[in-house]
This record gives sequence, C-alpha cells and structure tokens, in this order.
Amino acid sequence: MAAEEPLAPPSLPQYPVMIMAAIEALNDKNGSNKSAISKHIEAAASGDVPAAHATLLSHHLNKMKQSGQLVMVKNNYMKPDPNAPPRRGRGRPPKPKAQSAPGAEEASPPRPRGRPPKSTDPLAPPPATKKAKTDASAAPPPSGERRGRGRPPKVKPAVAAPVRC
Repeated sequence: MAAEEPLAPPSLPQYPVMIMAAIEALNDKNGSNKSAISKHIEAAASGDVPAAHATLLSHHLNKMKQSGQLVMVKNNYMKPDPNAPPRRGRGRPPKPKAQSAPGAEEASPPRPRGRPPKSTDPLAPPPATKKAKTDASAAPPPSGERRGRGRPPKVKPAVAAPVRC
C-alpha cells in the first residue's frame, strides 16, 4: 500500500467568508438573493467551485441565518442591523429569577416536577373507599344457599289454570 499524501488545503476560502464578501460587494439596500450571491461567488472563484456548490451554498446560508449572522427579508439575505434588538425565540419567555440577598439561605428546596408521591404521613386521613351498594340484589339470598356463577336462568311465571264452573 502506498502512503497517502495529505490533502492539499482548498484554494477557496470558507463558504461563510465568501457569502459575507458577496453580500458586501453587492451592497443592495434590500439585501441580496441566493442566485446573486451564487453568481458572485462563481465569478470571484473564476469557475473553480465544487460540484455541490448549490447544496453547500444553501446549507451555509441556512446555518448563518439560524445563528443570526444573516437576516432574511423577502427572500433576500442581508447583514443584521447592529442597533436592532435581539430576536426572541419561539414560545413563552422564561420567568425571571428572583434575586435573593447574598448569604441568605433558600427557604425551601424547589419543588420537583410531576405529580407528588402518595403521602406516607400517619396523621393523614385514610383514602376514600368506594361506597357499598345498598341494593337488595347485592345481598346474599335469604335462604342461606349460595348462588351459582353467572346469570341465573330465566324463570317462567306460573300461568293460572282457568277455573271452570
């Protein structure tokens, strides 16, 4: 096996550097769109761009947009305004932490998340039980014999015989 030679460093600068240079060079007050940035990079690199140039450009533009290095307004990328307030993330902002006096101990530890465990306090009232049925069908039969399992058979009512006179 032949020893592998170390790869030569790429002749192109990093994509974020090329993107920022393209935006500065285009210097449009509305920003620069993706195709204008791509054309400027291709012209600056004199056609020596990798085959996956479009994919790399999209990836780095999205990454820079997410990190706040670029701002996208109406499909145009531009540098963020340094005087603008920072953008908030999605969702409700977190509650501010209460400032305590230095050296003061915390009153109680913070409550854990989730449902609290069942109480093991002996002075606590017993848990509520289900109410017993007061229906007559729940009582055992009066004769003392045990009922069989399942539903009892249907009993046909006795038909009174007709009285002949």
